[in-house]
This record gives sequence, structure tokens and C-alpha cells, in this order.
Amino acid sequence: MGPGARLAALLVLLKLGVGDPAAAAGREDTFSALTSVARALAPERRLLGTLRRYLRGEEARLRDLTRFYDKVLSLHEDLKIPVVNPLLVFTLIKRLPSDWRNVVHSLEATENIRAPKDGYEKVEQDLPAFEDLEGAARALMRLQDAYMLNVKGLAQGVFQRVTGSSITDLYSPRQLFSLTADDCFQVGKVAYDTGDYYHAIPWLEEAVSLFRRSYGEWKTEDEASLEDALDYLAFACYQVGNVSCALSLSREFLVYSPDNKRMARNVLKYERLLAENGHLMAAETAIQRPNVPHLQTRDTYEGLCQTLGSQPTHYQIPSLYCSYETNSSPYLLLQPARKEVIHLRPLVALYHDFVSDEEAQKIRELAEPWLQRSVVASGEKQLQVEYRISKSAWLKDTVDPVLVTLDRRIAALTGLDIQPPYAEYLQVVNYGIGGHYEPHFDHATSPSSPLYKMKSGNRAATLMIYLSSVEAGGATAFIYGNFSVPVVKNAALFWWNLHRSGEGDDDTLHAGCPVLVGDKWVANKWIHEYGQEFRRPCDTNPED
Repeated sequence: MGPGARLAALLVLLKLGVGDPAAAAGREDTFSALTSVARALAPERRLLGTLRRYLRGEEARLRDLTRFYDKVLSLHEDLKIPVVNPLLVFTLIKRLPSDWRNVVHSLEATENIRAPKDGYEKVEQDLPAFEDLEGAARALMRLQDAYMLNVKGLAQGVFQRVTGSSITDLYSPRQLFSLTADDCFQVGKVAYDTGDYYHAIPWLEEAVSLFRRSYGEWKTEDEASLEDALDYLAFACYQVGNVSCALSLSREFLVYSPDNKRMARNVLKYERLLAENGHLMAAETAIQRPNVPHLQTRDTYEGLCQTLGSQPTHYQIPSLYCSYETNSSPYLLLQPARKEVIHLRPLVALYHDFVSDEEAQKIRELAEPWLQRSVVASGEKQLQVEYRISKSAWLKDTVDPVLVTLDRRIAALTGLDIQPPYAEYLQVVNYGIGGHYEPHFDHATSPSSPLYKMKSGNRAATLMIYLSSVEAGGATAFIYGNFSVPVVKNAALFWWNLHRSGEGDDDTLHAGCPVLVGDKWVANKWIHEYGQEFRRPCDTNPED
């Protein structure tokens, strides 16, 4: 099995369109949605079946080879017996040119291996691609950064934030699942290939450490070796100016592969550099994390994500409250909404148990066949980007009665007109491994935005429904508001994107923190300006 399929299976991707849902799901990235990763388990189960049959065939073949070996060995054990028996002479003469040839050139091994090869070819088109391996590796680096995770701990299956001498457990899995040396090498190589030595070096260091422990052991599934890891790590160290480290690793490489002329030349080069620049010997190189040009609020964003949505001091703010809300709607009279005011500027409210378990499951089931890689608006175009990792689908309210009921509930709660074109269809999103959406506004900030094609103005309000729970991570962080909201299953989060003047509210800059552990589903309902003139009257006060 290739490393892409193995890592994607073990480490358990907004385009509006029509067509065949199976084809739509099949041509998109596996790593960007957990539901796609789950589908990748089915072909691996079929591969396990073919491998089991192969092993049984090989066991039978090896038993037969052992029988032949024991038979011939028994004839050699007593060398004192002269070869005088004509039957013994005949079998020896027959065995050497005939029996041994049949054993050596037996096609049984080739026939046995053909079954798993054929089985792999049958499911190969359904397996994650190399791009998925890259995406999964970048997801681990994203989690490493956003939650300040220790690479050595991750490799051991432990999710710990390390700050100086302080270690905090962010998540305690029920069952530890560790990474192999080859797994760590693949993550480091993805970073190395893009010149990202900040991430490459710790992952390659861990790969080297693990390969050293198991040196001499051969694993069929591994693509890399200790020599490969030493080679990559040595050059990465050299690239960041740590010549002493590069020299030490290169010398170790030559211990295992003394005839490698390229590495021998590198050793001479590093020795010359150190002789000419002695200060490099003791230099401690501080490697800068790669800059993210589009994300100027990275530190605040990641700091909010690291709280995991915890709001320990909210109870101390008297202006925040909980209440039962009917919004003067008969629809909510017998079953009021359970409102929790999370923040005042911007005004953000969480409505608990906004949908039932059955409704959440039904919405997920309706969306799953239509999920495609999420996109973002860039000028007049919509693009797939690294800072939004998820898959999404759009559902019309005519698809199922559950959606009709949901729309009525949203209209009653908000008091707004949510019929097209005054509101968009329900967008359902499933996040992938380390799935996230970096800080962004829901409302358009450019007059050329595709949002205006609906001819109903900008997005005035957002109602986001959490359709699942997660075990860790995935909070919604409001950057300038300096707070985050954890994933609360079946709850709905509501806020206004625009002031009453029609200007965008900059305080609504928000983000979906990377999902550390879990399968995060949300549904978004975006309500536009037009159609709300008498429901939310305009005001010239820029703060209202």
C-alpha cells in the first residue's frame, strides 16, 4: 500500500453546481473532509481481504518449501553414509538439475502476488492520491502550529502543548496511535520539498530518531530509510545555516553508506566551511516560521484557538445573560429558543438545541453526496485555497421537509425574510483533517464580489448551526472581539455582519479553528440586506 493511502487512512476538502453527486465527490480532495476520509476505509478493507488470501497462499507455499528443505537436509546430516545406494544416487542426480530448478523457478510466488496486485489496481482510482498525502501532512503541521503541539509527542500519539517547561494535555485519546519513522519522514519531506525547513527539521529529526531505534529491521511498507532521513535532515540543517549539524549527520550517513561519493563531497564541503568560519561550529540557528502574508492576525487567532473555546470569565460580566426567546413569534411560543448572549460588540448569541439530533443527521445525509472542495471569493472568481480546508454543499429548501421546517424556525427566530433571493440556500460544510477557515468576513468587502450577483445586497447576518460535536479544537474565534465559541452540537450561532448603516462590521472578523480531533459539520444560513428594510430598518449611526 502506498504512503498516501496508508497515512490518509490512519490519521483518521464553496462551489455551487449541479450534476452527478458521486462524480462530484469523487473528483475532489480526500483530505479536505472527514466523510471522504471515511470512504477511503472501504477500499482498504478490500485490500486487506486480498492480502489475507495472499498470505494464506504464501504460508502454504513456504510450508512446502520447508518440507523440501527438511527432506534434502536430512540426506546431508549423516555425511558418513557413502553415496552408493542407486536410489539415492538417482534422486541426487534428478534433484540437482530438475527439482532445484523447479523450486528456484517456481511460478507459485508470482501467481500468489498477482491477486493483491490485481486487487489494488481495481480500487486504485478510489484511493487517496499523493496530493492527499501532502494535504494530510500540511494538516499535521497546521495543528502543530495552531495548538503549539510537540512533534515528538505527536509521533507518540500524545496531543500536548509545550510552552517552555510547561506541558498541557489538550486531548487524551482513548487509544494511543503512534506514527512510524516513515510516517514522520513523509511529513518532513512534504515541508522540505517546499523549502519549509521550520517544519521539516523537527519531523525529520523525529524520523531519524525512530529509524535509529529500528535500524536493521526491514518493513515492506516503508518508502524511506535511515539513510534517506539523514540525507534530507543534513541538507535542511545546511540550508538554515547549521553547518555543524549538517556535518555530523553527513558523517553518520557515511557510516551506513561509506561508498556514497556525493555525501563524501558534502562532508569535505562542510569541514572546509567550518575551518574557514569557526564561529559556525557553536552557532545556534533560530529558524523563522514561514510568513503567512494573508494572515496578519495569526498570533491572536492561534491564541484564541488554544483556549479551545473556553470562556472562564464570562460569568463575571453582568451584561451577558441567558433567556428564553420567542421574538413575538407564534411559532416559538410553545417552544422558545434557549438564547445565550456570548458577546456584545459584536453581538453574538448562541441558541442551544436549535436543531434535534435527527434533524442534524438528516441534513448531513442530504449534503454528503454533493460535497465539493470549498472555495473563497477572490475578486470575481472563486478559488480553492490552503487557508480554507473543507468540503461544502448547497441545499435548496425543496430538497426535504426538514429544510422547510428549518427555514421556518430561522425566520421566526431572526424575524427576517429568508426566502430567495433575500437569503442564500443552506450551505453544509464538513471539515477535513486539521480542517479550518482562517480569519475572514462573511460579508463582501469588494464591490466585485460574486455575492452581489444575487442582486440582494450584502450578507447582513449569519446563522451557523453546529451539526456535530468534536472531541477537541474547531472553535469559532472572533479575532477583534477577542473571544472564541466552542463547538456545541445542535446549537446555532447568530451575529450581524453589517451595521444598520450598511457598512461592514469589522469586529465580525472570525475564523474556524483547526479541528484537532473529531468530525466537524456546520450549516450556514446567510441572510442578505434586501428584503429586510422594514424588519431591520436602516440607521445612520455607524455603531448600531
